[in-house]
Amino acid sequence: MTVLTKLASQLDRKDERPNIELARKLMEENDIEGVQEIIENLANRNRNIKTDCIKVAYEIGRVKPELICDYAEIFIDLLKSPNNRLVWGAMQVLSTIAEISAIALMKQLHTIKLAVKTGTVITTDKGILTLAKLASVNEYNHEEIFPFLIKHLKACRTKEVPQHAESILIAITHETKKEFKRVLMEREPYMSKPQARRLQKIYRELAE
Repeated sequence: MTVLTKLASQLDRKDERPNIELARKLMEENDIEGVQEIIENLANRNRNIKTDCIKVAYEIGRVKPELICDYAEIFIDLLKSPNNRLVWGAMQVLSTIAEISAIALMKQLHTIKLAVKTGTVITTDKGILTLAKLASVNEYNHEEIFPFLIKHLKACRTKEVPQHAESILIAITHETKKEFKRVLMEREPYMSKPQARRLQKIYRELAE
């Protein structure tokens, strides 16, 4: 039986619970064929099925990324889709497999950066996290990505700085710590008290 019958849209459900439950079932059973069917139907003509499938893929990636890491290029291609739901959904998935699929993602670094620059709020948020995870993998990745992350921190909206800085923190090295903190301190005077408190926590982590 096709796994598509268990998608939310096929059950006439408006919530995500069926998709989450399907993802859990696929993981528990290590259902490779089922996962493949989910991936293949990211190209389904039915918009609702595509939306459900990207949610299932994300839930799998969040817990068991090794089940979907071989499909990294498909998710990267979705970043070019005219369907915003697929774009930010694909970036969510990429954020879960960034480290395990680093080689594939680095080959398409330009596409990921472009999506971060032009995408929705969720696409940008998850894109920064994806890039930070990639940058944390090795020195080469860090050198390729860190300048982009710093440039983004300098220019993004003030309210976005704390969240994006928290994501970027995982990529910070001893050599880049000083520049990272300097940029945050430059942005801090324009923040609300709650926002500034989040930066103080980052400063403490940098000092450890």
